[in-house]
Amino acid sequence: MKRFLLYFAGLALLLTQSSCGYNGMVQRDQAVKAQAGNVQSSYQRRNDLIGNLVNTVKGAAKFEQGTLTSVIEARAKATSVQLNANDLTPENIKKFQEAQSQMSAGLGRLLAVSENYPDLKANANFQELQAQIEGTENRINVERNKFNAVTNDYNTFTRSFPNNLFSGMFGFQPKPYFEADPAASKAPTVQF
Repeated sequence: MKRFLLYFAGLALLLTQSSCGYNGMVQRDQAVKAQAGNVQSSYQRRNDLIGNLVNTVKGAAKFEQGTLTSVIEARAKATSVQLNANDLTPENIKKFQEAQSQMSAGLGRLLAVSENYPDLKANANFQELQAQIEGTENRINVERNKFNAVTNDYNTFTRSFPNNLFSGMFGFQPKPYFEADPAASKAPTVQF
């Protein structure tokens, strides 16, 4: 009888722990998905601004067509690659990041080439859009950092004992992080 009571008490304790762990895993999983949506929202804001920036540049200067074309193509590719919050795999995040990285590179070239056009730099619409894009780039960075923080919390929780005993059983797999673009490890060269 004592053995049965101990067994029953152990089983009850285990079920109580798994229930609390399961609910915690669900909450953290939802936090990761919500934050992935915030990251996408920031990227979408940037993509929306790019069209306005390109049109402003077209209207203000006889601009280098190759640069404009590369920005337009990068924008089209970036908007075609979606990140599904229910399918956050390392491969999907990598594809998404690659598309966004091409957009960032094209945008950087566009802003750099604009330095050669004093009339464009003086255009109030261009200056406003440039400030909006700089602010959006900061938002993207903040949202990606928040995504990595909630992903870290989720991964730590699901891999910690006793939750690790149940996470795989309930389908809670580790989530990937956003990583820096490999080109970001090289400091840019500034020449005057």
